[in-house]
Amino acid sequence: MPLDPEKLAALAPTDLPCDYGTDYSNLYALSTGFAADPMDLRELPYAVDTMGGSTVPTMATTLAYPYYLEKCGWDFSQMLHSEQKLELYRPLPVSAELLLNARVAKVLDFGASRGAVVVAETEGRLKRDDSVLFLATYIMMARGDGGFGGERGKLPPTHRAPKREPDLLCENYIRPDQSLMFRLMGDRNPLHADPAAAQHAGFEQPILHGLCSYGVACRAILQTICDYDFTLITGFDVRFSAPVYPGETLVTEMWQDRNIVSFRCRAKERDVVVLNHGKCTLAT
Repeated sequence: MPLDPEKLAALAPTDLPCDYGTDYSNLYALSTGFAADPMDLRELPYAVDTMGGSTVPTMATTLAYPYYLEKCGWDFSQMLHSEQKLELYRPLPVSAELLLNARVAKVLDFGASRGAVVVAETEGRLKRDDSVLFLATYIMMARGDGGFGGERGKLPPTHRAPKREPDLLCENYIRPDQSLMFRLMGDRNPLHADPAAAQHAGFEQPILHGLCSYGVACRAILQTICDYDFTLITGFDVRFSAPVYPGETLVTEMWQDRNIVSFRCRAKERDVVVLNHGKCTLAT
């Protein structure tokens, strides 16, 4: 069945309830590498609810993930999450009752050989006062659904890092079991857990979720630039450029220019850029 952009555009669920508690916030922190050292008093407030109530800003993307798109007529098994954008209008609470409004903002056709691009947006609001908390934008490549005769168009240009050596570096080890923990945030794709499924897809072993590596990059900036003050991060954009394998070390390279932190991440052992065109916006 060819991709139907009108059907996609008609998918616009509103006021979807999304409630989460401290257990969810703590699990997100642990699954993105926080508190690997259980004696680190700077990271424990993210992972232990009785020690401060800090939240990792990028957790918003797991709360708002567009699962409603999985059964809309396209081949979701061929989908690649290519870019992620996040705007935060206030710090993410450690627990909350939310209402989500979602929509498909754009569908682009790059031909049968290249696939289609679907841009989905989800706005999260606090139920108690209807105030907007965040806007998450998911840019996905539907590799098996191009050539349906839709608009070609262009995506907005990606952020570019300065042409100088990085100002700061941060290394974070990806534990061998980290994808098994992160799947508990909701993404149960067997590609991230089942060795047979991963090998069938052409990978040596299960790969890390893109949104997990995204959270690890956020941790690196919190560690290195923000002194663990999560309220400083108001935006976090990135392009996923290569898979990450559990057991690797992610090296986050950072350039700070006033309230903009440009960044990219390399898999140290393979010297491969896995996250690129990163832009973290800090509160001024």
